[in-house]
Formats: sequence, structure tokens, C-alpha cells
Amino acid sequence: MEKSLVSVFLLILAVSHTLAKDATTKDGKRDTKEATKPKLPQTLSRGWGDYLIWTQTYEEALFKAKSNNKPIMVIHHLEDCPHSQALKKVFSEHKEIQKLAEKFILLNLVYETTDKHLSPDGQYVPRIIFVDPSLTVRADITGRYSNRLYAYEPTDIPLLYSNMQKALKLLKTEL
Repeated sequence: MEKSLVSVFLLILAVSHTLAKDATTKDGKRDTKEATKPKLPQTLSRGWGDYLIWTQTYEEALFKAKSNNKPIMVIHHLEDCPHSQALKKVFSEHKEIQKLAEKFILLNLVYETTDKHLSPDGQYVPRIIFVDPSLTVRADITGRYSNRLYAYEPTDIPLLYSNMQKALKLLKTEL
């Protein structure tokens, strides 16, 4: 009887020690920061603006653009592309762009669509294309590069902002 009590006691001690060890960091201290830090849910923004409303597919964006009479801004990028990451950082931190982006149907794609209209001059990243509510790709709203018309770099943020305004103005003049 005494042996079984000792065995149960040792088992309880081992389990409690293991559980206590899982609740501490490598240096033996409890990690209270991690437990109290609020976790943001994974969003469709992929870091381009977590508080903006993003669509999941191009088809959904087309439907919302038509039904809400708003232009679409499609951002093509790759998660492991340093140019895409640099543009994303500047885009997400630029308060005026984030505010203006609320007036668009937003979509960011890490893959190519089957719609060839979204790659009029080739498939490269980062690439930003505007589509008006009549579902027409605005080929006239371009970046500053002649070999990659829809490419933007972090230093091109003022031009991107201006092009966003242009897309919205074109919508108002066509109404």
C-alpha cells in the first residue's frame, strides 16, 4: 500500500513539474507579456492595411465594385519578394493612403489570376492595377516606368496616392 502511494505521489509530482515547466520561458521566468498581448486575427490584408476591408477573390471584388459603384485596387505581390515587402511597409504606414484606400474595393493577390486584363504588360510584382465599376481595367493609370507600367517602388508613394485620387475622380466624371 505504501509503495503504491509513493508511486502515485511521484507521478503527480512529475506531471505538475512538466506542466509548470511549459508555463515558463527558457530562463525559468513566467512569460506574462505573451499571455497578455492581444493577438490580431489573420486578415486578408496580408499586412497591407489590417484595418481596411479586403476581398478574397477577384470575382468577389468585381461583384462588389459593380454593386457598390466603387473602383477596385488590385495589388499583386509575393510574400518573399523584397520589393513587395518594401512597398507593403510604406503603403501600410502611410496614413493618407490608408484613408484613401477605404474608398476602394481592395484585393491583394499573391498569385496570378486567369484574367489576362490584370497583366496587360506582363506578370511581375509588385504591380498595382485599378479597375473601374464598369469592370474596365484602367490602363491609363500607370506608374513611372515604361517597361513595367503598373510597378511602384516605396519612393513612388506620392505617385500611387495621386493615381488613387485619379481613379476616384474618373469615377465621379463618369457618373
